[in-house]
Amino acid sequence: MAKLGKRIRSARDAFAGKSNLTVEDAVALIKANSNTKFDETVEIAMNLGVDPRHADQMVRGVVSLPNGTGKTVRVAVFARGPKADEATAAGADIVGAEDLMETIQSGKIEFDRCIATPDMMPIVGRLGKILGPRNLMPNPKVGTVTMDVKTAVEAAKGGEVQFKAEKAGVVHAGVGKASFDAEKLAQNVRAFVDAVSKAKPTGAKGTYMQKVSLSSSMGPGVTVDLVSASGN
Repeated sequence: MAKLGKRIRSARDAFAGKSNLTVEDAVALIKANSNTKFDETVEIAMNLGVDPRHADQMVRGVVSLPNGTGKTVRVAVFARGPKADEATAAGADIVGAEDLMETIQSGKIEFDRCIATPDMMPIVGRLGKILGPRNLMPNPKVGTVTMDVKTAVEAAKGGEVQFKAEKAGVVHAGVGKASFDAEKLAQNVRAFVDAVSKAKPTGAKGTYMQKVSLSSSMGPGVTVDLVSASGN
């Protein structure tokens, strides 16, 4: 078994025996033990009482975090003509149509969010097997298939986070950076939890929100008290 580094051992010792903390205490613990050479992402994982294999139990949505994510989001837009110009002016990193499709088909995916105008969907649809598994497929339900390209690009750049339940009913996302002010991180956490709570599907039975955990990208995780997470 590989020997654990001093930083990892120290972090595990700090987290040992701790669970069901308030959001504020969890954030403080994570910030105090984020000692890497880069600014770690603070990540949230939510275990939900759903089975996403059933359409009426799928959890999906989008939330604009009040304090942003701290991450530079690269945005690709499928559009033509004036809408392509609008996307470029709004700050999109890549704009195209068939040429962008061919670039993606070649395996070159240099973006974190993909937006498309409705008329582009026949082209984008051919990329389902590539973009779908990466959760990059444009979808009208989360505002990434739209004629309002400017708003969609600005939202993506400004701290908007998409979420989708995985097979085991887990939703996870980055909610800020370890360097963020503790209060701002707590606000982001509660905004995310609130959005997932409001996205409860009609087919969900029993306890919907089962567990909420926070961690840094390189550190251990800790469970958060559900009442504190929901802000009630």
